[in-house]
Amino acid sequence: MDEHQAAFDSLRAQMQSYAPISDVTWVQFKPLCSLVTLAKQQTLYPLGVVPESFSFVYKGLVRCFITDEKGTEYNKMFFDEGKFPGSMTALLTQQPSTLAFETLEPSTLISIDFIGYRRLMLQNTELMLYQIHYLEQNWLLAKDQREIEIVQDDTTTRYLHFTQRFADLVERIPQYHIASHLGVTPTQLSRVRKNLSVINLCK
Repeated sequence: MDEHQAAFDSLRAQMQSYAPISDVTWVQFKPLCSLVTLAKQQTLYPLGVVPESFSFVYKGLVRCFITDEKGTEYNKMFFDEGKFPGSMTALLTQQPSTLAFETLEPSTLISIDFIGYRRLMLQNTELMLYQIHYLEQNWLLAKDQREIEIVQDDTTTRYLHFTQRFADLVERIPQYHIASHLGVTPTQLSRVRKNLSVINLCK
C-alpha cells in the first residue's frame, strides 16, 4: 500500500472512531482532500491570514501558537498523528487567524477544504454527527479541563497532567515548547523536572 492510500485509510478510520462514515459519504468527502508534505519548522497555517482548510496529521507533529505584541510565542496545543490542526474560529468567521501552526517534525498531512466540507456536512447526517462528536470531545471537554488546570493547578501538577495526556509526545517536543504551553519559563520547567527526578529516585 502506498503512502497516499495509507494516509486516506488512516483519516477514514479516525473519522469513524467518532461516527460511522459510509462508502457513499466517503466518495463525496474524499475529493475535498489533498495530501501535503512539509519539512520540519514549516508553516502550515500562518498568523493573520484567512485559512481555507484544516488538516489531518497522518505522520508528524504540529504546534499551534499565538504571538503577543512583543513577539513572544505561547504554545496553545500540539497535534500529532490522528489529530486535526486548524484555526476553527477563523474558518467559521472567515477572519484572519489569530493562531499560527508550524511543524515540529517532517510531516505528512491531508488538507481538507473547509468550505466544501461545511457545504457537504450540512447535507450529510453522517458528517454532521461526526462533527458534533469530534467537537464535544476535542474542543468543549478538553477546553474546559485545560482552563481549570491553568487556574487551579501549580506548575508541577500541570506538567504531570501534560505527561499523562501527551505521554507519547514528551520526548518528541522540545522542553522550551512544553514550557511555553504550560505558561512557565524553561528554567522553571527544568527545576520541576529535576525535583520530580529526585522524588522518583527516593521512592
